[in-house]
Amino acid sequence: MTATVGVRWSVGMTTARPPFHPPMRRAAARTGPPPGAGRTKRTAASRVAPPATLLPDAMPTTSPQFAPLALLAAELKCGRTTSRALVEAALERIADPNGQGSTVFLQVDAEHARAAADAHDALRRAGTVLSPLAGIPVSVKDLFDIEGQVTRAGSRVLANAAPAKADAVAVARLRRAGAVIVGRTNMSEFAFSGLGLNPHHGTPRSPYHANVPGDARIAGGSSSGAAASVADGMAAVALGTDTGGSLRIPAALCGLTGFKPTASRIPKQGGVPLSKTLDSFGPIGASVACCALVDRILAGREPDVPATRPLDGVRLGVLTNYVTDGVDASVAHAVQAAVDHLAAAGALVEDVRFAPLDRLPEINRFGLVSIEAYAWHRRLIGEHAAEYDPRVLARLMRAETASAADYIDLCEARAAMIEAARTTLWQRFDAIVCPTVPVLPPRIADLEGDDDLFARTNALILRNPTTFNFLDACALSLPCHPRGEAPVGLMLAGAPNSDDTLLSIGRAVEAVLETTR
Repeated sequence: MTATVGVRWSVGMTTARPPFHPPMRRAAARTGPPPGAGRTKRTAASRVAPPATLLPDAMPTTSPQFAPLALLAAELKCGRTTSRALVEAALERIADPNGQGSTVFLQVDAEHARAAADAHDALRRAGTVLSPLAGIPVSVKDLFDIEGQVTRAGSRVLANAAPAKADAVAVARLRRAGAVIVGRTNMSEFAFSGLGLNPHHGTPRSPYHANVPGDARIAGGSSSGAAASVADGMAAVALGTDTGGSLRIPAALCGLTGFKPTASRIPKQGGVPLSKTLDSFGPIGASVACCALVDRILAGREPDVPATRPLDGVRLGVLTNYVTDGVDASVAHAVQAAVDHLAAAGALVEDVRFAPLDRLPEINRFGLVSIEAYAWHRRLIGEHAAEYDPRVLARLMRAETASAADYIDLCEARAAMIEAARTTLWQRFDAIVCPTVPVLPPRIADLEGDDDLFARTNALILRNPTTFNFLDACALSLPCHPRGEAPVGLMLAGAPNSDDTLLSIGRAVEAVLETTR
C-alpha cells in the first residue's frame, strides 16, 4: 500500500486519523512457521562551523557538533588536539550569547572541567590514557547525583535539597573512564514528559528550524538538554535516561543517535527515579559507535565497541500495527526509504503484526510510570504541589486512585506481553523496526499555549518508544532523513539483554544509511 503523500498530518489536528500502513510491501508476517519460513531476501576536534543558511524545511547543513568519539580519541592520541582545547570549545559554545547554553545547562562546572582536562592532558603526556573517552567533554542530565551538587531533576521543588554526598554509579563510571563533565543539562521536570518543555528553566531547542525566527521546535524529552548539548557542540556525548523514550525521542528530533539499554544493564543508584521498573540510563551521541562506547563504560565492561555485524541475513521485522498510526508522510517516506536500502543491503525484511500491542492503552490505563512515580512523589506533592509544573503534576495524580490490585494486574499483564514478544518477535527477528517518533519536531509556542495539544502530542510522541520500555527491550534511534532535511529517527529494538547484538546491527544499519544521506 502507498502512503498518501499529499496530506501532511499535523499535531494540531483533533479529528481521528486512519491508521497509516507502511508504503513498502514485503511478505506478510505469519504466526506459525519457524524462523526463516516464507521470508524473501531483498536484493578532530570540534567541527565548529559558521551558521548555516536554512531552507524552510531544512536542518543545518553544517554543524557545530564535535567529531565522533573515535576521531576525538585519535586526535588526542596523535597530539593534534588536547583535552583542554576540547573542553574550552565546549565551554565557549555554552557561553555563546547567541546560543542556547543558558537554557540547555542548569549548571556549568567550568572550573572543575578545566582542571580535569589539564589532569588528563598531563596523564596522557605521561603515557596513561584511562579509556577512549578520556579527556572528552560530557554532559550529565540533571537527574543524576554529582558529588557536592544539588540534583534538582529540572524542578523548583528540589532546589533547596541537600547536595549529593557521592556521584551516581553511572557518573562515577564515566569519571573513572576519564570523561570530563562540563555541566548538568536541562530536562522535562522530573523526567515526566517526552516533549522537553520546562516552565521553570526554559525549553531547549532542536537544530531543526533553529534559525527561523519565531519557529523554534522542541528538542524532545525528557533528556532535552542532553540532546541539545550534543547537537550544539556543548558536549561530545551526553548521559541521559530513558523510561519511555527520553533518550531516543530527543535523539530523533535533533538528528542524533540515542541508545536505551535493557533496564537492568546499568546500575540505577544515585539520583531521582521516575519508575524503578522502567528507568534506563544511556547515551546520546553522534554515532552508534559513540553510544556503544559509553554504554560499555556505564555497564562496567571493557571500553571497546562491538564489531559491526554484516547485514546479510539479519532478520528485520517491520512492525505494522499500533506504532504506525498517525505517522507524518515525511516520516513514513524516510523510514520506508531506510528499510528499502537495508533490504537491498542483504537484510531479510518482513512485516510483522504484534497483536498484544493493540491492548496496551487499556492495560496501561493508570500508567506503570505514573503509579511508581506517584509513590515517590506523594509526600513532596503534599508539601509543594504549587511548585510543580502543573502538567507534570496532573500526570502524577492520575495514579492517586490506582489500587495495589491495579498495580499487580498491570505488572502481570506486562509479564504476559513480554513472554508473547519472546515468541512472536524475538525468536523470529534479530531486530524490530519502526519510526522512533511519528512526527517532525513540533513548535514550542504551540505546545506552551495549549494544554490539550500538549497532552495529545506528548502521548503520540511517547507511544512508539514507550512500547519497547514496556517490553523490557533495548532500543536504538538512528537518523534516517536525507541530510539537510527535517529530522527523522529510525528505531531498532532488540530482545531483552541483546544490547551488544543490537549495537552491532545498528553499526551496520548506520553504515548503509550514511551512504544514502
